[in-house]
Amino acid sequence: MTLQELIQTTPVVLVDFFAEWCGPCHTLKPILQTVKQHVGDAVKIVKVDVDKYREVAAEYQIRSMPTLLLFKNGELVWRHSGVVGAQDLVRIIEQHK
Repeated sequence: MTLQELIQTTPVVLVDFFAEWCGPCHTLKPILQTVKQHVGDAVKIVKVDVDKYREVAAEYQIRSMPTLLLFKNGELVWRHSGVVGAQDLVRIIEQHK
């Protein structure tokens, strides 16, 4: 399944565009684990390595890492570049669920 198919068929998807060499991306990893514990299966969290999937990163105009995109019913409803705290991210997701 492609990312586009996942976004179109899953009600709420959070996409984390990251790179292995990106320090802030490593900071975000445990934050996303905490968020997953709070939101459970209501949200699908997907990580996309920009070095492995350059075309996908280009399609979504990813210029810095980490960049988070939140999709609801196939529509982009929130976008942020940089690290976001777990509580803030849970609140944002809850607003769009």
